[in-house]
Amino acid sequence: METKSADIIEEAIRLLSSPTNDTESDYAGHHEYLLPSIDKLKEIVETIRSIIFPGYFGGPVLRRESLQHFLGVRIEKLYELLAEQILRVLHFDTENNTSDNTAEKTDEVSRQFIGILPEIRKKLWTDVKAIYDGDPAAKNYGEIIFCYPSIRAMINYRSAHTLLSLGVPLIPRIMTEMAHSETGIDIHPGAHIGDHFSIDHGTGVVIGETCIIGNHVRLYQGVTLGAKKFAIDENGNPVKNLPRHPILEDNVVVYSNANILGRITIGKNSVIGGNVWQTRSVPPNSRVLQQNPVESSFTDGLGI
Repeated sequence: METKSADIIEEAIRLLSSPTNDTESDYAGHHEYLLPSIDKLKEIVETIRSIIFPGYFGGPVLRRESLQHFLGVRIEKLYELLAEQILRVLHFDTENNTSDNTAEKTDEVSRQFIGILPEIRKKLWTDVKAIYDGDPAAKNYGEIIFCYPSIRAMINYRSAHTLLSLGVPLIPRIMTEMAHSETGIDIHPGAHIGDHFSIDHGTGVVIGETCIIGNHVRLYQGVTLGAKKFAIDENGNPVKNLPRHPILEDNVVVYSNANILGRITIGKNSVIGGNVWQTRSVPPNSRVLQQNPVESSFTDGLGI
């Protein structure tokens, strides 16, 4: 009986250690390298949050510490964590990484990211102000930073978008998916989002990879900025990296559960009402209501 059990275990080990198809075979060699660590990436996110909003995340700034000392310790920690994980992910992403100088690239990218942190913080403070200006329930900035899920999601997104722009693979997507799990807000790191951006409530918001969002845009819960369809190559696979998501110009408001789909443009100062299914562009200053679809009516100047 014991022999039979041992045979079953050995056979399971043999099968599990062998790829079952070509797709799995392509990734079978990754165990030769140290793979990216989800736990370390979570630590990176928490460290970035503590640097951007010291005292709100990562514990208090103690009275015996100066703010510069607090930030210095955490930036040094961020550099070490980030450099290690970027090196790992460059080994993992062998399909797109052809450089032999991964260590040098890792050091340079980590330093560049830290150099951009002040700009990330500046944009995030515009997001905080946009929420405060647009939500009468928000009593002060501190409440927004502590309580509003959109700020947590935007810290992850703005950091991930920066890393993606610096050529870092995989890590940006992991970071935004961490925010998705935490907040219910799904923002692809490839999307371009301007300043003074706010999401009210937030649960169920989806912002696709090729979205372009202007300044002073506000979304409510359940909004989808998605693709209507995508191109297929000769093998029947989706063509990657084609623009397929909406463009929202400045000062657009999109109310809850609206679906804006395809590479269309919502003109500046427009309002898209709740539950609208929008697949056509609209000019600036439009009001699109669920009971008055865009094909028949642009009610310029009217509120909802």
